[in-house]
Amino acid sequence: MVEDESDVAETYRLWLADSYSVRVAEDGDEGLDKLGDAVDVVLLDRRMPGLSGGEVLEEIRSRGLECRVAMVTAVEPDFDILEMGFDAYLEKPVKGNKLRSTVQDLLERSTYDSMLQEYYALVEKRATLEANKTARELDNSEQYQDLRRRIEQRRDKLSETLGSVDDEDDFITTIRELGDE
Repeated sequence: MVEDESDVAETYRLWLADSYSVRVAEDGDEGLDKLGDAVDVVLLDRRMPGLSGGEVLEEIRSRGLECRVAMVTAVEPDFDILEMGFDAYLEKPVKGNKLRSTVQDLLERSTYDSMLQEYYALVEKRATLEANKTARELDNSEQYQDLRRRIEQRRDKLSETLGSVDDEDDFITTIRELGDE
């Protein structure tokens, strides 16, 4: 977890420590130093002194690390998130159960192939924007329309591989059941 507010980082650590091994970094440079192949999930604040969360995220992806990344931030999402390579976006304040369920979901997703991981990340971005933007803002955004097309294309590709993917909730349930087998 990379969080520059020590009290917030400690709270998150306490919420997760019973179930997970947690590393805490107070800035982006320290976070990158603590990264390695053993890290499965990174919780990343978007605004920090020094390297921003976005810069840390870019470095994680450029290194080719296989970890899942959740942005946990007070920054209200805008259409710029469409260019970011995160897997989940949580707005502060975050409750303990939401943080724990997000980490669990990201760990589960890390077992999926890259096409499915990409699909989940795109659906997550769409859900984040839909929760924070008006219908008019979404309708007027070419970036949002492009996101919807990309989701549809990934859904079609996944349907070819896994069968029908018409209803996303049913699809997600099916994937989780496959993982349980």
